[in-house]
Amino acid sequence: MSQMLVGIDVSLRSHHVHFMRADGAALADFSVSNDRTGADTLIKRVLETAEKNQCAHIQIGMEATDQYSWHVAHYLQDQLKGYEPGYRCQIYVLNARKVARFKKGYDTLPKNDKIDAWVIADHLRFGRLPSEMKEAHHYAALQRLTRTRFHMMREIGRNKTYFLNQLFLKFSGMRQDNPFSNTFGTTSLAVIEELDPETVAEMSLEDLTAFLQERGRNRFANPEEVAAYLQKLGRSSFRLNKTMEDPVNLSLSVTLSVIQHMESQVKRLDKEIAKLMKGIPQTLTSVKGIGDVFAAGLIAEIGDISRFKDHHALAKYAGLSWNQHQSGEYESENTSRMRTGNKYLRYYLIQAAESIRKHDSEYKAFYLKKYNEVPNHKHKRALVMTARKLVRLVHSLLRTNQLYTPPERRRD
Repeated sequence: MSQMLVGIDVSLRSHHVHFMRADGAALADFSVSNDRTGADTLIKRVLETAEKNQCAHIQIGMEATDQYSWHVAHYLQDQLKGYEPGYRCQIYVLNARKVARFKKGYDTLPKNDKIDAWVIADHLRFGRLPSEMKEAHHYAALQRLTRTRFHMMREIGRNKTYFLNQLFLKFSGMRQDNPFSNTFGTTSLAVIEELDPETVAEMSLEDLTAFLQERGRNRFANPEEVAAYLQKLGRSSFRLNKTMEDPVNLSLSVTLSVIQHMESQVKRLDKEIAKLMKGIPQTLTSVKGIGDVFAAGLIAEIGDISRFKDHHALAKYAGLSWNQHQSGEYESENTSRMRTGNKYLRYYLIQAAESIRKHDSEYKAFYLKKYNEVPNHKHKRALVMTARKLVRLVHSLLRTNQLYTPPERRRD
């Protein structure tokens, strides 16, 4: 069966296209607009060129560049179905980083759209491709929500860091050693917004205790101790220049409003994710610690589990694999984690691992074992290793569709 390779360099307004034969010879090179008219033109030229050159097998490749490849990839897939079985059409959405590395093999190539389309077509010719794109709109719909949630959570984290940096200017002691378990808790924020170090230091212990009890709704076991420690921090904290007080307070207030608004939007996403998950059969939520959100994040990125032959392949896809460093008789004991992989899948695996270790005795013991193996970066390393262990379980549950049995019940 003769083969034709189609490389598409996607962009916002237009795509550059290169047609190539299996032997590397160029068949055509042109541009089309990034709309339905352009896609129809592309399909027409693909079929005409394939017929002229007697190519029954057509492979189409493009980079997963932001959202610009989404419409054209799915449109081509939908429209080219009508030409089967006369033509076998396969569409591949390629990792942009891997395409860039492939291009490095041609060290004299310039950087332009025409060359990039040629590189993608040549990448298809050499093979070693990911799984071809399958029609799975329910995964794509879920992915929109879980990826948006990922970006929202990352922005919330950045804004919280900025808030804490501003807090040092207003109340340095609370930034250094906050007496409250959560800086962003109700009582802690009441102190930050309504008081300052000087006011805290000058208040009577009784008044400060009453303030904390009122704002904390009488939830403190030892409010006098918290108030006394807060006064100590107030006395030791720097005093802010009067000119700086209002700007710093406004900065804190605005940043906090942004954080709280974004957190409310995350709750909206979580509700919609839970609705979609009701229509997706899965057993991941049988693991205590994996709720609808984490399960959705995993399923949205993994898609059809049959794409991965084993849990090692899934771990590699998530970027939870470690490179071997060996030469001759030498093999290093210290290996670094791969800096590639699906960042969204890796994020949800790590978040799920953090939750599971608090509920499951097996994962808790594994986390503690890894935590105690090294002197530095203990939590981060242990959590990543626990996430790698979780990959095996996720792969098994999705493949078998069986419920998870906790370690305590396995011993019964």
